[in-house]
Amino acid sequence: MVPFRYLRVLDPEHEHWRRGIEAAVIYAREVGDLKVPFTYRVPTGEEAQAEGWPASLANFPLGQWIADNGRFYARGTLAEERVEQLERLGMVWSHYDVAWEEGLAAARGWAEENGHLLAPLDATFRGAKVGIFLKNARAAARKAAEIEQRRAEGLPAGSSAGALSEDRREQLEEIDPSWCPAWPVEWQRAFHLVRLHLEAGGELPMESGEVVHQGEDLGRWVKLVRFGWDKLTTVQQWMCEHILGIEPAAEDEKPRPRRTQADKWAMNYAAARQFFEREGHLRVPRKHVERVVGEDQEERELRLGSWIGNQRSRAATLSPERVEQLSAIGMRWA
Repeated sequence: MVPFRYLRVLDPEHEHWRRGIEAAVIYAREVGDLKVPFTYRVPTGEEAQAEGWPASLANFPLGQWIADNGRFYARGTLAEERVEQLERLGMVWSHYDVAWEEGLAAARGWAEENGHLLAPLDATFRGAKVGIFLKNARAAARKAAEIEQRRAEGLPAGSSAGALSEDRREQLEEIDPSWCPAWPVEWQRAFHLVRLHLEAGGELPMESGEVVHQGEDLGRWVKLVRFGWDKLTTVQQWMCEHILGIEPAAEDEKPRPRRTQADKWAMNYAAARQFFEREGHLRVPRKHVERVVGEDQEERELRLGSWIGNQRSRAATLSPERVEQLSAIGMRWA
């Protein structure tokens, strides 16, 4: 904290400035910053004096004085030594800076409670919307990275408005180095929580519902990682394998892929063709079931009679290709 006597000597001829800076010194000492409400006035009375406010400053409009100096600074008319005096006391010159400092303070508080800065979008801390603040900060960080990449490639970078400054990125990284991952925040949050669970002595959850922490089903996440291993980046795979001990699911563990409507149509068409080649016609009884062997070498029973009837009733909506395929094996449409 800069002593008042030092600040006073710098500019003794301006009484209003002297009183303002004296009040600012006391306010900053008590509160910790100069984010003074516009309507704030120095308190009066014996109680105020007991708190360190001299009677000479009673009722001084400190909030307006701070706002006035902010306007002078924006116009470029505030003397450099006065700028330095106020900055030493924690002056914030822009309302954008005020919003950032408030958001950063809330983010820091949220991280202290939760152990990370991978907050969900609806996260709040004492009423401050931390999740939205971080979402906007990540968007600004991505813009800054894009500008840097374009410059490195010798391309026009465009305006840097809305890009996150290096200083602000470092402020967030000091709280949590992983605050802005290259992949979805939800993935990184679950990774972090699984790591904390293991460090606390827990076992790797393998099934949904085994471990739920901070609203995250860690077992479900591990399962999705194992079965979706090929969709992860090389870095994500390394993190999961070497930090968490997760291994990709074996082929015999993976569920059979769901057949699409096109797959089902093709299988029923193969059954119809098989029936035609055996019987020489496609007059299939309504309740007939045809047994076919698929590409996976498994035998299936298909209700071919019902399928043929459905294709006939939907003739107007079938593609020309499917109509032609069925007609080629004796389909009667009327």
